[in-house]
Amino acid sequence: MDERRRHPAPVRLAHARERDFEAYVAGAAGRLLHAATLLTTEPPGRAPRAQALLTAALAATYARWDRLRGEDPYDLTRRELASRFARAARRFHRPRGGLLSPLTPLERLVVVLRLYEGVAEEQTAALLGLPVDRVRATCTRAVTVLRRAS
Repeated sequence: MDERRRHPAPVRLAHARERDFEAYVAGAAGRLLHAATLLTTEPPGRAPRAQALLTAALAATYARWDRLRGEDPYDLTRRELASRFARAARRFHRPRGGLLSPLTPLERLVVVLRLYEGVAEEQTAALLGLPVDRVRATCTRAVTVLRRAS
């Protein structure tokens, strides 16, 4: 029997939505998990906080999946990841020994967005609700701290 006759249109659309989202996650999750791991300063491979942060960000992306309308899902997930980290930054204040552990949570967030993800200063400032000058100064200070630590 033809696939279209077995399943009504809404079911087919739901399956297509799931396949599209699964393909997106398969392509983007590794990089996003690495970004989350940098933020939480957990060691790679043992990063339950980073995984929880990423899972929540991906769940929010999935909830909006049908309404993206040309919006980049990676950008949406990255913004969600950054927002969730910023809201919960007090939980990530104690570093776990990762590469960015000498930095404050805000410095980590700025460094990951600006240097790892390549987000422009203006976009980073808008995402974090900060002036562009503060983002620039935070990034400069963080890079100085990292240079001294190495």
